[in-house]
Amino acid sequence: MKKKAIKKVSALTLCAVLSAVSLTGCQPKASDTSLTPVTLNEVAHSIFYAPQYAAIELGYFKEEGIDLTLINGAGADKVMTALVSGDADIGFMGSEASIYTYAGGAEDYAVNFAQLTQRAGNFLVAREPDADFTWDKLKGSKVLGGRAGGMPQMVFEYILKKNGIDPKLDLNIDQSISFGLTAAAFTSDDSDYTVE
Repeated sequence: MKKKAIKKVSALTLCAVLSAVSLTGCQPKASDTSLTPVTLNEVAHSIFYAPQYAAIELGYFKEEGIDLTLINGAGADKVMTALVSGDADIGFMGSEASIYTYAGGAEDYAVNFAQLTQRAGNFLVAREPDADFTWDKLKGSKVLGGRAGGMPQMVFEYILKKNGIDPKLDLNIDQSISFGLTAAAFTSDDSDYTVE
């Protein structure tokens, strides 16, 4: 009878130990509770940032100990505001926002530390297909551009000049609409082209 009792106690003890061990796998890992919070404010959601979105969804930031919060700032000026006010730790934006902040005399200015994209992701979009498009066709046209001094607008002007077009004299560029809203505005105004 004693042997049966010992076997029963041993079996119950073994079950208890196995249950305890298996339940420890359900507890959060030490690294899960010690993630470093980082708020990243991006200038716009863009297909060009797809690797970032994939890394977030696949948990790569968490694997590296980062609890990432992604916010869409809807413009470099707003991203910079979030950055200098402390509402964001990192800002994805064109370098012009950093230059303007520094040139404005800010003591706590942003520092550019990485290149996000290799090339500008801007597109010139027309109302109608044009299989024989040339840059000269922009002369005399109305274009919805980005905000004055913004990277999309500066890239557009650079391309115009490179193609022999004076951005101030040869066409009318409307810079009154936030870059993130130009596509929607294009559907309801009389512009010939938009920069997207």
